[in-house]
Amino acid sequence: MNVISTKDKLKPKDFASDQEVRWCPGCGDYAILKAVQRLLPELDVPKENYVFVSGIGCSSRFPYYMSTYGFHTIHGRAPAFATGIKMTNPELDVWMVTGDGDGFSIGGNHMLHLLRRNVDLQILLCNNEIYGLTKGQYSPTSGTGLKTPSSPTGSVDSPLKPLVFSLGAGARFAARGYDTQKKLTDILRRAHEHKGTSMIEILQNCIVYNDAVFDDVLARDVASEKQIHVEHGQPLLFGAEGNKGIRLDPMSLTLDVVTLGENGITQADILVHDEKNKSLATMLAEMGGDELPTAFGVLYCDPSPTYETSVDNQISEEKEKAISPSLDALLRKGHTWEV
Repeated sequence: MNVISTKDKLKPKDFASDQEVRWCPGCGDYAILKAVQRLLPELDVPKENYVFVSGIGCSSRFPYYMSTYGFHTIHGRAPAFATGIKMTNPELDVWMVTGDGDGFSIGGNHMLHLLRRNVDLQILLCNNEIYGLTKGQYSPTSGTGLKTPSSPTGSVDSPLKPLVFSLGAGARFAARGYDTQKKLTDILRRAHEHKGTSMIEILQNCIVYNDAVFDDVLARDVASEKQIHVEHGQPLLFGAEGNKGIRLDPMSLTLDVVTLGENGITQADILVHDEKNKSLATMLAEMGGDELPTAFGVLYCDPSPTYETSVDNQISEEKEKAISPSLDALLRKGHTWEV
């Protein structure tokens, strides 16, 4: 892969297409688009190697707004297209953009197999807990009780948690951010550094059909108490004064919130984040609600051989075993054969 020289260094504007961005004013997708355009020039990847793939939905307009190669495909099938593109040319830097409906309703089966195969690409899951493009029906991640045109008396479904699903499907990288987060670019950079399928759930506001759905976590007046930003090797501390932490309850083997200095609690009682601990990552992915804060950052990162590498190695091994083809031997085999 060619490295871009300092002289030819790309800038964010080099990744902005000439297409008018046609999301609703205030949509969180604008911030996600800008975060990606800020990151790509820093990666030293040739511009012609980038490919953005999407399915159907508001966020799936992403490829139109990127001055890169791109495919706007069919509902839920972006994982299949992205896998084919990466397998055909592993040198390409593939980014898949999807939403909670596109990715986990009609596309749930395809998503599962992409994650378990560990194809080397990045998944940007724009989660606004609603179907925005088709006018506000509840989605697989919508909260129980949400009233929408398709659930006028309130949804009775239990919401799917994308990162829990991803870890259960065998994902080797799982992270969470939100649309206006200053450190979103850093999370995306970590995802790109990971060799294999990187799942990044991005909480994203739909100002028209599900406005303020994440305010109980993201609003400034509650953020310090409702968010915990994890970092490998660091204690799981949060709170306005940094004195609250996550502990593994020795009796129930579940996570709970404790306060340093109360009831003899010290920092030694606080869990330390370990990116390679899948059990811990799954518990962190489950967190949120009234009792526990929502975890942001890289929850899990434990690389393993990628799908395309394994397939390429298999083909190479079989070629080495195969007998060299001989045109002369083929011509002398005669005109009949047995099956």
